[in-house]
This record gives sequence, structure tokens and C-alpha cells, in this order.
Amino acid sequence: MLNEKKDKLRRITRWLSSAPGRAKHLLVGGRRDIDDPKLFHSVSLIAFMAWVGLGADGLSSSAYGPDEAFKALGPEHRYMAVYLALATSLTVFIISYAYSRIIEHFPTGGGGYVVATKLLGAPAGLVSGSALLIDYILTITVSIAAGADAIFAFLPKDAAFMGRSLLELKLPVEYAAVGALLIMNLRGIKESITILVPIFVLFVLTHAVMLTSVFFKHFSEIPTQYQELVTQTTHHYHSAGLLVMFGIFIQAFSRGAGTFTGIEAVSNGLAIMRDPKVETGKRTMIYMAASLALTAGGILIAYYLTKVVPDSHDAEKPMNAILLEELVKGSSFFGNWFVVLALASEALLLIIAAQTGFIDGPRVMSNMALDSWLPHRFSSLSERLTTHYGVLLIGAAAFSSLWYTQGSVDTLVTMYSINVFITFSLTELGMCRFYITHRKQHKEWKKALPIHLTGLCLCSTILCLTIYQKFEKGAWMTLVVTGALIGLCVMIRRYYRTVFSKLGLVTINPEELEPEKEMVAPVQMNPLKPTAVLLVGSNGGMGVHSFTQIRRLFPEHFQQIVFVSVAVLDSGNFKGAAELSALKKQTQDSLEKYVALAHKFGMAATFMMETGNEPVEPAIELCVEAGLRFRRAMFFAGKLVFNRETLLQRLLHNQTAAAIQNRLQWLGYPMVILSIRVWGEGAKVSGHDMTKSTLGIQTDVD
Repeated sequence: MLNEKKDKLRRITRWLSSAPGRAKHLLVGGRRDIDDPKLFHSVSLIAFMAWVGLGADGLSSSAYGPDEAFKALGPEHRYMAVYLALATSLTVFIISYAYSRIIEHFPTGGGGYVVATKLLGAPAGLVSGSALLIDYILTITVSIAAGADAIFAFLPKDAAFMGRSLLELKLPVEYAAVGALLIMNLRGIKESITILVPIFVLFVLTHAVMLTSVFFKHFSEIPTQYQELVTQTTHHYHSAGLLVMFGIFIQAFSRGAGTFTGIEAVSNGLAIMRDPKVETGKRTMIYMAASLALTAGGILIAYYLTKVVPDSHDAEKPMNAILLEELVKGSSFFGNWFVVLALASEALLLIIAAQTGFIDGPRVMSNMALDSWLPHRFSSLSERLTTHYGVLLIGAAAFSSLWYTQGSVDTLVTMYSINVFITFSLTELGMCRFYITHRKQHKEWKKALPIHLTGLCLCSTILCLTIYQKFEKGAWMTLVVTGALIGLCVMIRRYYRTVFSKLGLVTINPEELEPEKEMVAPVQMNPLKPTAVLLVGSNGGMGVHSFTQIRRLFPEHFQQIVFVSVAVLDSGNFKGAAELSALKKQTQDSLEKYVALAHKFGMAATFMMETGNEPVEPAIELCVEAGLRFRRAMFFAGKLVFNRETLLQRLLHNQTAAAIQNRLQWLGYPMVILSIRVWGEGAKVSGHDMTKSTLGIQTDVD
């Protein structure tokens, strides 16, 4: 009978939002079962899938990174493409190796933000995290805008649709691509990646065939090309000097800096890897580094072997398109179909490279939210166990940047690839400091430190050159936006710290925690007696204060009490079955302490708990169950009350108690919110001076 009533009430509450619920289910899917023993296995990624989801950003950069670098050389110095290829491949492997070491030392993930925070301090972590967030937003916009440009380049310039030029539809198509990726990532990371696998594989196959064919076609010319390389290098060395040659080379190298973006993605997204996470992450890093180095370096050498030059009639024509056209000339096997297939896969991969921004951007936001740099709600998980608030905000920011730049790749590229090198530099600096200060504990420091020092020099040099070259062209905007985000984060954290400090003033009269005489609590609960049902968090000041408030407001009325709590799964503890078990154990231990406190005052007591991705729905179901078991139940919850509530407070707090109260009252259950006033020092709560805390607040301010 009890279960039937519970099911009936669940159906009623779900009926309230049936139409929106069906639409939501259709778009993003149904709720995942947190108690499913195979849950973590089903949502985690093997190395190949992680390579697809996180490696697309790096691999897609081979469509524009080598292009930019080669064009910067000019026709007189095209022989330097060989040296650029070697330098590019070496840089990819150096940065990748450094991040593999980071994966070993920080197996819980977090990448550059966590490394900078733990090794250099919170301010450095804030700069690194803010830079990464802006970079991931630009990753989405640059990738989608470049992909759309490549797709529309196939279409006739005078083509029209419904009386409008097809070029006018480019920006709406870009908006649609952002929206599609947003919905896919709300459904789940693994589901979104699975859809994109065929495009990724097509790109890898077509470009592997392209590079292999170029080398075979020009294999007999390699000795001649090598001799030409030596001759030209020697000639320019004697005529211009080493310093001038190095200046030309380093300028081209920095112009192609976009090639290295995305390498950090694996360490940032380690939390979504299949166990053992470290081994899976390192294997993914190998896939990413090898594919990027071979593709980007191979394309640069292919430019040199085929002696292609930029199209003088169409300056915007990609070098890869020119390379493919050169490949099919006089070929009986390749035709225009292969050119279209390869360029189409490149354009589509550019679009799906935005997936990296949707995967890792919200991950960085959740880590920053756990440290109170961003609103705490960004660490929460949806029913699909995705960081949905982060996905929505990243998507909205991508829409805004596309609108602001009107999808101009030139404008976006000047804003791009700066912030990632801020993070790279801080990360390498942190690892250098780590190995210097802990060299006695880590005997491998002699091998690891030179790698990180080399990476630090490379990344900081590229950062300075990129800012210098792109500053007046729009890079200043990236620095201004990043600085504004840092300022906002400082304001948010200062607010949370202020609230916590004021919560520390909440005191409870010690006499209220000790009964006047020793009392014996009944062993069993009576379903017919008045029962207080109190929603609590961890065993701390807010819950204990609410308990004493109930006894003070309803003396002798409630002789028994039920403590209700939800073990909320968020991005901080959603890392594996062990963490989930620890969360449940922590919640149970906290509830047992509340029960012991009630027993001390002679009250019969029990507890009920549930696990959920958010507190409201599970708490309502537990309250409904308690209401069915105890017919004379009244529900209570503590809530922070501010002297003057502002918009910032509404954004930074979840209003959980009010949401539960509204739902329970609609179902016919009475609920009282016990206020805890938050204001200046020296204030009073329920007649007691709030001078110095005698009971530390351990609950989240949300």
C-alpha cells in the first residue's frame, strides 16, 4: 500500500511538467540511474573515444596551423618548411610529454587550472582557469566558423536559396551547429562523441592517404630536394646571417601556433576516462600527439615536396586544397571526388573540433566553482550526469562571440591561441617548481625538469610573440575579456568568503545542546504521533541550529524526529564507484550524529537518505515517503536569509529550501522554513549574540 501511494504521488508530480518533460526527454534523454553498478563504465571513455572527442581540436588545427606558418615564410624561404615541420613535431611531443607527467601527478584531472592552483597558488590558478575558459569558447567559434567557411567554399558564389544568397545563410548555419553540439552534450559526452566518430575516422583516412601518396609520388625527388634544401640554407646563412634566418623562422613558427591548441584537453578531461584513468589518459595523449605531429609536420613537408604556392587569384584558398589539387593532377587513381571528400572531412572535423570546448570548458568551470571562483551551481550535474549549466553557458558565450564577429574567421583567429599559451606557460612553470622543490622525493627530476624547462621556454616565447604580432589586430580584446572574467571571479569568491565568515558568527547556546537531565529515547517511532521531519546537510551549525529551533518553537509537541538528507553527486565526487560509496558513507555518518543528538533529548529518531544529482527531487520523494509513514508529520528546513536580498545572491544561491517548500505545499504537506539571518557582526539569531562561533558551519552555503 505504501509503495502504491508513493508511486501515485510520483506520477502526480511528474504530470505537473509532463509537456516540458516529454520535450526535454526527447532532446536530452532520460534520467540516468545513479545506483546502476555499471554507471561509470557506461559513461566513461576508452582511449580511442577520448581521442575522437578531445583530439579533434588538435588534429583539426592541421587545417590552418601549417597553412598560416607556410604562408608566413614567403616564396624565398619555403625551404624552411622542413625545419618548421621538425620544430612543430618536436614541440607537440615536448608539450604532450609534459602533460603526460601532469596526468601522472594529478590523476583526478583538472589540467592547467589544478596544476597552477596547487603548485603556484590560487591567483595563478585563477589566471590559468580564466584563460582556458576564454580559449575553449574561442575553440568553439573558430572551429565552427572555419568549418562553415570551408563548406560554403564548395558552393557557387552566385548560388541562391529561396531568393537569398547562400552566403547569407552561413551565420545561421553556424548558430545551428552550436545549438546541435549543445544539445548533444546535454545528452551526454559519450553519446555526442559516438555520433562524431565517422567524421573523425574519415578525416584520418583521407589525410593519411593524401600524405602517403605525396611521399610516394615524390619519393624519387627526395635526394634532389634534400640537396636543394642544403644549398638554400647555406646560401641564406652567408647572405643574410643566422639572426635574420632565425627571425623569419620564429615568426612563421609563431604564426602557426594554433597547431598546438588542444594538447591540454586530455589532462583537463581526465575525469571522463575509463578506469584506470591515468593509463587511459596517457594512451590518449600518445594517440593525440602522434596523429597531430605526423599530420601537421607531414603537411608542411608535403608543401615543400610538391612545391605548391598560395593561389595568387584567391588569397583565401587553403593550402591543403592546393596540395590536394596538385596530388590529383595526372593521377589515374585520384580524381576530383577525392579532393571533395578530403576537404569535406576537413571542414566537418573543424566543426566537431568544437566538441572539445563543450567537453573541457564546463569541466574547468566546475573545478573553479568547487573553489568558489564561479557560482557553485556550475559544479552540479544534470539527470544525464553532465555539467549542464556549464554546457549552457559555454554555448551561450559561443553564440555571442559568433554574433559579435559575424563569424569572421580572420577576426576570431587573431583572438585565438593566446590564452592557451598562458595556461601552457603557467603549467610548465608549476611543474618546474614542483621538481625543483621536491627533487629529493622524485628521483626522476633530472630527466623531467629539462623537459618542463624546455616547454616553459617554448610556450612563453610563443605567447610573447603571438601577443606582439596579433595585439593591434584584435588580440587585445582577448586579454581584456580574460581580465574582465578574472575580475568577476574575484568578486564572486569574495562574496562567498564574506557569507562564510558571517555564517561563522552563528552561535548556538551550549546549554541548548545538553539536556537538563539524562533522558532515554523510545526505541521505535510511533506512526501516529506528531513527527518533525528535518532536512539537513552535513553535521554542522545550520542543521543543529534548525534542530534547536524546532525544540524551542514547539516545546513538548514533537517527541520524535526524522532527519532527511540527500547525498548530492556533483563534478567533484563523480569520479568513480569508490567516491560514490564514500559520499554515501559520509552522508550516513552525518545523519547518525543527528540521531544521536535527538536521542540525547529523549526523542525517538531515525533518518532517511537518498543519492541524487541535485537535492530537490530526491528530498521531495523522501519527504513524501516520510509523510506516508507518519501521518502527523510537519516538515522543516533551514535557509539563509539576507537583510537585503540582491540579484547576485539569487544567482549564487540555489534556494533549495524554498523550492522544496513550494512542491510539498502543493502536495498538501505543511513545511516551515527556519531562517538563519546573515548580516553584520554583533547581530543576533533567536535572541543569542552572534559574537564568535561555538559550532563551525560545515554545510554548503547553497
